[in-house]
Amino acid sequence: MKINDFNFAGHKAIVRVDFNVPLDENGHVTDDTRIRGALPTLKKVLADGGALIMMSHMGKPKGKVKPELSLSQIVKNVSDALGVEVKFAKDAGHADAEAAALKGGEALLLENLRYYPEEEGKPVGVEKGTPEYDAAKAEMKNRQKDFAKKLASYADVYVNDAFGTAHRKHASTAVIADYFDADHKMLGFLMEKEETAINNVLKNAQHPFTAIIGGSKVSSKLGVIKNLLDKVDNLIIGGGMGYTFIKAQGGKIGKSLHEDDLMPEALNVMAAAKEKGVNLSLSVATVCGKDFSNDTERKTFPIDQIPDEWEGMDASEESIKAWKKIILASKTILWNGPVGVFELENFAKGTGEIAKAVAQATQENGAYSLVGGGDSVAAVNKFGLADKVSYVSTGGGAMLEAIEGKVLPGVAAVEK
Repeated sequence: MKINDFNFAGHKAIVRVDFNVPLDENGHVTDDTRIRGALPTLKKVLADGGALIMMSHMGKPKGKVKPELSLSQIVKNVSDALGVEVKFAKDAGHADAEAAALKGGEALLLENLRYYPEEEGKPVGVEKGTPEYDAAKAEMKNRQKDFAKKLASYADVYVNDAFGTAHRKHASTAVIADYFDADHKMLGFLMEKEETAINNVLKNAQHPFTAIIGGSKVSSKLGVIKNLLDKVDNLIIGGGMGYTFIKAQGGKIGKSLHEDDLMPEALNVMAAAKEKGVNLSLSVATVCGKDFSNDTERKTFPIDQIPDEWEGMDASEESIKAWKKIILASKTILWNGPVGVFELENFAKGTGEIAKAVAQATQENGAYSLVGGGDSVAAVNKFGLADKVSYVSTGGGAMLEAIEGKVLPGVAAVEK
């Protein structure tokens, strides 16, 4: 069922949203992007005259009640964004009374789903690889089904609009869908938009197609890089993961971040890129620091000649110049991960320049650009460029898995 074709009047809808928003030490929301992202779906339910039940996780309480991760802290933000007073159920697993009392046009937010270990469905307090673990896992799977069934009992329609957790087979993101028929389960508007954006890049890309993959570790992005080699014309590898590629070729990288065990894989990627005719572009020089702090002494070295006591921290002017040229000539751009230690002001320049180049290619040259992953999203927001790129993905991990070619459980459960 498509959400646009469904009339929620006379229905209770339970919507899985991603309200895992950052809070400061006083419990105030510091970035409400995810709340705003869910509004089209939530407002559609209410505008139709439906009753709205929202459920989400926050952080990683691992099955324990942690007050600092309580969703009660965001009720006001959600109420303000929705324009209705949101009620709160203190216990997601025992919200029968609150759900039953809900009338059309009213909204209820359930407490953090992950206060229940059944949400993630992982055994607690048992070591992996033991016979006890296997027994506990089977038992937990049954408990997870019961928990999902309980959540489903609050409503007669299920909507999944939490792209950020679509790659997880959790009670609220996938298992719950089994308790609704095909006409009463659907993806929300945000999920539909994310799917379209990913398809624009993976299935309908215009060429030249450039992927910019940054961040700290090769290990977390290896599957993505391999899948992209069959699709892109240019692959820019920046950030901490670049040093593994440089060291694998015999370069000196000083104290820079790297993964020795992935050097053979890095060489395989380079060989595969060559074979497929993909232009693989690594940094040529790097801005280094003596230690990992904002005010450390800075110096630029060729990427393969970093002295022992120095650490690569940001892409240099020379690297950015080469990368800008590639980006500005592209018709499709995928960007995931920063090209420097973006959280330190003095080493954020390279990432900022990439953000500007992606925005320029989109605005002036008509490129389609998809930006995803926490730091890349933070970068386009920081430089005020979020509305200058084609699409900003809210789910880093889910986007990466989709780009890796994996089927997302949260999507599959609704579509089966």
